[in-house]
Amino acid sequence: MQSPLSSGLLFLYPVAMNDRNRPQITSEVTEGVCRLLYHHRMACLTELRLGNGRRLDVLALGEKGDLWAVEVKSSVEDFRVDQKWESYLDYCDRFFFAVPMEFPRDLIPVGVGLIVADRFEAAIVRSAPEPDQKLSAARRKKLLISFGRTAAGRMTPEADSEIFVL
Repeated sequence: MQSPLSSGLLFLYPVAMNDRNRPQITSEVTEGVCRLLYHHRMACLTELRLGNGRRLDVLALGEKGDLWAVEVKSSVEDFRVDQKWESYLDYCDRFFFAVPMEFPRDLIPVGVGLIVADRFEAAIVRSAPEPDQKLSAARRKKLLISFGRTAAGRMTPEADSEIFVL
């Protein structure tokens, strides 16, 4: 495995994966991913439930309405046990896995994007290819409306933030 310096990546939080539990790692990677996507001028929602019943770790909305889905994997075990990622492909323009710096990158399928992150920063190691088939206009509209309603609902404590995208 490459060191962060030899790969051109420098991370500010060099704590080994086994010094933290899975929820901590997931939270830290998610935080780094959202910071990265913010710098790409994208708005992020975390833990968004989709119409297929799956809960997506991060959905990012770009300035032109492009939607990036990010599935965070905290460990090799998490990656191997959870094989539902292909069910997210129908809900995004680009799909990425986000993993901690120490994660063995060769486990991630070649046909998807890869982000390496810690709680302070992240880097796109491999760009996600555009899908063979674009989102339908109806699906995109539902996703955009759901994104906005969910974001607004999370700003209002008494609102139900569990909006489902069909």
